[in-house]
Amino acid sequence: MGGAFRLAMTGSPGTGKSTVSSLLEELGYCIETVEGLAEEFGCIDEVDPHDGARPVDVKRLQRKLDSAWEEGPSRPTVIDGHLSHLLGVDCVVILRCRPGELRERLSERSYSSQKIDENVDWEILGGPWTENIGGKPTIEFDTSFDRSEAIVAAILKWASDDFKPRSPRNPIDWVGKGEV
Repeated sequence: MGGAFRLAMTGSPGTGKSTVSSLLEELGYCIETVEGLAEEFGCIDEVDPHDGARPVDVKRLQRKLDSAWEEGPSRPTVIDGHLSHLLGVDCVVILRCRPGELRERLSERSYSSQKIDENVDWEILGGPWTENIGGKPTIEFDTSFDRSEAIVAAILKWASDDFKPRSPRNPIDWVGKGEV
């Protein structure tokens, strides 16, 4: 791939996307958020009173990004957000977290029990793996114990090796590990 690229930083809420992205920003990466892009291109709704989220029209956003992103980025760019893997990015980093640990993290954020359950269930099911990544080079990390700095170092190594391997050798399977 070489040169500049767009990297999706995705995963369930609470897995460390913004933390890892901010460390990459300190190293010169440009950081954009799905929400920021959706606002810029008018593809986001008002806050849904039922879940407190702002729904993003991902298909409409991608259509608008198709022309805006015709030219590649001038420097490596992270698209931070749990929908980022659905956009026209070059590669995907999926951050995962043990369901029990994720439940604690989301509780600390004062998420409602329904929202915690929904996000933990999405994590158990494999999050972005259940959606179409479209053959893009993809890597995943377990943020339950790994320090953010170690994950950033691994991402840098992966990017410098032309995003090899193209997919995880042993994808995380919480059910198989008895973590549910």
